[in-house]
Amino acid sequence: MMERAIFAGGCFWCMVHPFDELAGIESIVSGYTGGTIENPTYQDVCGGGTGHTEAVEILFNPELIDYEALLNIYWQQVDPTDAFGQFQDRGDTYRPVIFYTSEAQKQLAEKSKYALQNSGRFTDPIVVSIEPAQEFYVAEEYHQDFYRKSPERYALTSAFRQHFLNTIWHK
Repeated sequence: MMERAIFAGGCFWCMVHPFDELAGIESIVSGYTGGTIENPTYQDVCGGGTGHTEAVEILFNPELIDYEALLNIYWQQVDPTDAFGQFQDRGDTYRPVIFYTSEAQKQLAEKSKYALQNSGRFTDPIVVSIEPAQEFYVAEEYHQDFYRKSPERYALTSAFRQHFLNTIWHK
């Protein structure tokens, strides 16, 4: 039986590739969650006031890849000390959030956050929010698999992120 994981960490374009080709991942969809209006568009969300966050919804087979492995990958894609966006993407739309879909996911997310805080890797507090999943709205088609559709633009968008991540995780 497939399970869902929902992660937000800045622009959803940059959150697809790290998970995309792993064994056990059935699908990754870019979309919006956590807001107050139904069926938001990219323009609605970017305009502000909807409360939505750009996120990815991952369907995975827990017999092939467990939620803890997904959390480990997630932490290595974000600056967990920045609650006000990620990298060049600023504001609530881009805030880092782990949206849990079960009590077990919530407990694993909290445990992993605690472990990261106590790892000594970061001197600032880990501020990624852990929240219950809400309705997930699929983003427009041109946002799906963006790194494959527009590799040059994706490279520009993800360059600052990659530099940061390389200095933190690949010292």
